[in-house]
Amino acid sequence: MSENKLIKDLSARRDKVRLGGGTERIAKQHENGKLTARERLERFLDPGSFEELDMFVRHRCSDLGMDKQDLPGEGVVTGHGTVEGRQVFVYAQDFTTMGGSLGEMHAKKICKVMDLALKTGAPCIGINDSGGARIQEGVDALSGYGQIFYRNVISSGVIPQISVIMGPCAGGAVYSPALTDFVFMVKGANMFITGPQVIKSVTGEDVSAEQLGGALTHNQTSGVAHFMCENEDETFTMIRKLLSFLPSNNLEEPPLGDMRPVGPVEQLKSVVPPEPNKAYDIRDIINGFVDDGDFLEVQPLYAMNIVVGFAKVAGQSIGIIANQPKVLAGCLDINASDKAARFIRFCDAFNLPIVNLVDVPGFLPGTNQEYGGIIRHGAKMLYAYSEATVPKVTIIVRKSYGGAYLAMCSRDLGADYVAAWPNAEIAVMGPDGAANIIFRREIEAAEDKNAKRKEKIEEYRDTFANPYVAASRGYIDDVIDPAETRVKIAKVLDMLSSKRESRPAKKHGNLPV
Repeated sequence: MSENKLIKDLSARRDKVRLGGGTERIAKQHENGKLTARERLERFLDPGSFEELDMFVRHRCSDLGMDKQDLPGEGVVTGHGTVEGRQVFVYAQDFTTMGGSLGEMHAKKICKVMDLALKTGAPCIGINDSGGARIQEGVDALSGYGQIFYRNVISSGVIPQISVIMGPCAGGAVYSPALTDFVFMVKGANMFITGPQVIKSVTGEDVSAEQLGGALTHNQTSGVAHFMCENEDETFTMIRKLLSFLPSNNLEEPPLGDMRPVGPVEQLKSVVPPEPNKAYDIRDIINGFVDDGDFLEVQPLYAMNIVVGFAKVAGQSIGIIANQPKVLAGCLDINASDKAARFIRFCDAFNLPIVNLVDVPGFLPGTNQEYGGIIRHGAKMLYAYSEATVPKVTIIVRKSYGGAYLAMCSRDLGADYVAAWPNAEIAVMGPDGAANIIFRREIEAAEDKNAKRKEKIEEYRDTFANPYVAASRGYIDDVIDPAETRVKIAKVLDMLSSKRESRPAKKHGNLPV
């Protein structure tokens, strides 16, 4: 065969693979409002940067008619490209080819890019759109999932791993996304261990796929997903934004943004109401001190009593953890503790300084919380903060009571810098409860019990529920003007930029999961 014919043959083979399941199935994918695997990678990556791997891989299964099945690309597109000029590795399941089902060679293609991502220290992004395990390949398909899970775990804390759910994701397939750092879900996609039909046959429950495992369910109720997007293009935009805050691996520093002016922010003085029990939105404080008011919130619909996300201060990427007084008065509960602890550990793994904004009256009381293990779940925050060696900055903006004072990264849990606003109350409990305990006899003996109670509450607040007692003992480093918050944080982060801290050598700790 002449050289010209060889090139023509190569082109023809490439064209056939690029068609995936064929024009009819591609058209059906478009009718369902979904892009094909290759279209998705083209939209996500920098133009012209995608380099495909393993285009000509074929399965070797001959059972149950598979010997007659030609599956171009094995139902998954894999390779590497760039996002804003930075290298990433990607795979996208092709639903047009046997429903994107995973078999032995499909899994091997994914494993290869995961291995390359780990070797080169680059993020790995997986786009899931699959009918699940290829039944015809039996245990080989199950083995393929196991190999992917193993690599997810080995890569955890070394390179950022992002999963994107853009179609069905069921059965064992859901565990790979659950093992990655962030899960994006497009409205209309779903993920679940057992589908609606199985659930109905086993338990009698009648539930739709959307109710069971839709984007809203996993972003609001289960907490499995971190971001919910209206469409595929919005998803790619958000992933690119997320990557802009993150280093490529655990040995790199996060990318620096453009320097922004650092000066007093006067509007911060009026965010917190003078009434100690009045709610406000903690995001107003966050937007006030981060660069350009640009804050990428993670899991905004889940455990909304705590706010976590990424931002930049003077160009430096940071992770932010903040109590939200608008929801449950900012109390910590089981879900909030889990949400915060996982975020803390991610920031620590990837060298992102942590800024904590504290306005917390305590842990949420009640039998549901106690029976659900709030002790164990709350301990995850204590563990995560204590374990973290990145710079840790804590700003107490109003209340900080009891065990929650510690759980929000006090000096005792390794905070490098702690400041408080002048209105801050730092105490074992709130003045109302404390006065009722400490001055119980005096209140009971008084002719006007209500007047005496008010008097003692104010006495306690003046004596203990202020930042100056803690400051006098060195538990907080400074009491600052709220307007100076951005200035202080920027200076402290610059001061801590060379921080080095180690922990005792060990295989790993025993996180209270």
